[in-house]
Amino acid sequence: MTPGTGRSLPVIAILAFVSLGLPDGVLGVAWPSMRRSFELPMSGLGVLLAAGMLGYLVSSFASGALVARLGVGRLLAVSSGATAASALGYALAPAWALVVLAGVLAGLGAGAIDAGINAFAAARFSPRLTSWLHASYGVGATLGPLLTTVVLAAGGAWRIAYGLIGLVLAAMTAGFAWTADRWTMDAAPRGPARAAGVTAALGQLAVWLNVALFFVYAGLEVGVGQWAYSWLVEGRGVAPGLAGTWVAVYWGSLTVGRVVLGGLTSRVAPETLLRASLGSVPVGVLILWGAVGPAAGALGLALLGLALAPIYPLLIATTPARVGARFATHAVGFQVAAFSLGTAALPGLAGVLARQRGLDVLGPFLLADAAMLALLDLVARRCPIPPLASPPAAIDPSRPARRSLSREME
Repeated sequence: MTPGTGRSLPVIAILAFVSLGLPDGVLGVAWPSMRRSFELPMSGLGVLLAAGMLGYLVSSFASGALVARLGVGRLLAVSSGATAASALGYALAPAWALVVLAGVLAGLGAGAIDAGINAFAAARFSPRLTSWLHASYGVGATLGPLLTTVVLAAGGAWRIAYGLIGLVLAAMTAGFAWTADRWTMDAAPRGPARAAGVTAALGQLAVWLNVALFFVYAGLEVGVGQWAYSWLVEGRGVAPGLAGTWVAVYWGSLTVGRVVLGGLTSRVAPETLLRASLGSVPVGVLILWGAVGPAAGALGLALLGLALAPIYPLLIATTPARVGARFATHAVGFQVAAFSLGTAALPGLAGVLARQRGLDVLGPFLLADAAMLALLDLVARRCPIPPLASPPAAIDPSRPARRSLSREME
């Protein structure tokens, strides 16, 4: 960040990611009560998730154009207002159709916020702070279910939990509105090096390669989280309580890893740390796949969490250097959309294979996913970008990120 912007924006960005995680973690706990309220079948959850994903994909894909039209600050203010309205909509909706519409609105708001802050972070924050942003999302995703559990245990309705979260999101909206004029990207270059449009960004091979990276990465992070419990309990005979603890260790190591490993980027080049992480993922998969005892299974999941932790934030932070700064804003939006699509497509494919071949197919599936991720990264790093695409201010991912006020507000 530039010296004149102070320290408030990183604080607001971190709190925004915590707030984004809150509603995402609530639905799993609130759904049984919601289903009874509207007399729905179990499959109703799929409708609500699909509505949210539709909104998320649309807004994240279009975020580059929205940033160009509104600016980052106004986009964040409007989008956070949409997420607050959606949470309050959940709390007040008298009919299921209105809940589904609130789900679309929630996705539209969350996708724009996610892509908007990530695009801003890629341009103005250091890799370390970008890692901390994504760790803070995990904090919110942890607090959301806890809040809902407390409300339900106290005899309250699920609507109260969403109402409380709506108030938190409304406060986040006020924070974005208050600082709207300060969320400025680096001055756009003029002439042939000015910021590119959507069509130009979609015409770049480097952009597509990095979009594919996020799609494939989603299959690893979310696939492990979604299928590890079933694999361990039904495929390996691990006690449910122990398996649940192991999965919690995985998510915990993913969050803690983003805090701890993010701090290393001032001493280790982002690309070096990224390659080390990509190389460690297959080791974690092999340990989990070949686990011969509880300790080995826990070690495999913990290692996977730590190995995966820095990949997403480092890919975001190095986007300007990988695709060219003039394409970066659009590219980040595409990448966030691809990650969202991958969280549904690849774990879903794993489920189809597990039903046909048995749960032990998850080991080779995750290993193939890890190999594809490493291969795509290798190709993406070697893909040339137009010479005018990267102004000198872009991060050099081959060097440690310097701790300067112009890149981070520490």
